[in-house]
Amino acid sequence: MNYWTVIPAAGQGKRMNAGVAKQWIELLGRPVLAHTLDVFEDDPDCTGIILVGSKQELKQMQDFVQTFQYTKVRHIVSGGSERQQSVYEGIKRVPKDSGLVLIHDAARPFITKHHINELVEKAAETGSAVLAVPVKDTVKRVVNDQVEETIDRSSLWAVQTPQAFRLSIVKEAHRKAEDEGWLGTDDASLVERFGHIVAIVMGDYHNIKLTTADDLLYGKAILLDRQGEKA
Repeated sequence: MNYWTVIPAAGQGKRMNAGVAKQWIELLGRPVLAHTLDVFEDDPDCTGIILVGSKQELKQMQDFVQTFQYTKVRHIVSGGSERQQSVYEGIKRVPKDSGLVLIHDAARPFITKHHINELVEKAAETGSAVLAVPVKDTVKRVVNDQVEETIDRSSLWAVQTPQAFRLSIVKEAHRKAEDEGWLGTDDASLVERFGHIVAIVMGDYHNIKLTTADDLLYGKAILLDRQGEKA
């Protein structure tokens, strides 16, 4: 099933301490954003991509798209002060007759076409679906540097992106959240808040979000391993 993709890339990645926004950091000679876009550009089911950037970086994004010849990037739009606002600006540019829209972090470059296809299939069936993986570590609730409780992790999942939704569902959820001034932790939380069921699709532990300098080391290892598989 065909889908559109919204990629918010307006964050500055301050925790990375790299001096540039994390989507521009190079991994094996190519910007993180290039690794992210490659998967959607190469997926025949992806109809179009909408990039959302900071106002200061729109020209840089336009030049980047032209240099790397991404033909599926239909719009490059300015985002808001919060990720949620940026996503909503991107969703507004998705054609109204589109069925599904995927929302994916620019700094999550290791998503695979296989997992995208499984996610799209589930979202087409249910209306809303997210990739996630079971939590592996022991999780404790801490208050004032003291353990209050050890959480039963059997029902805990770490949610990833892409998150896939029927366009009408996620657009209405974002509109209502904006009207009410409510900020969610992710797009699925908005959809959940307004009464929709969100299905879980098993993701991949390699589908990490690059947040700190340590993540870059892990990311390089993932790319080198994949290159070895293709050799």
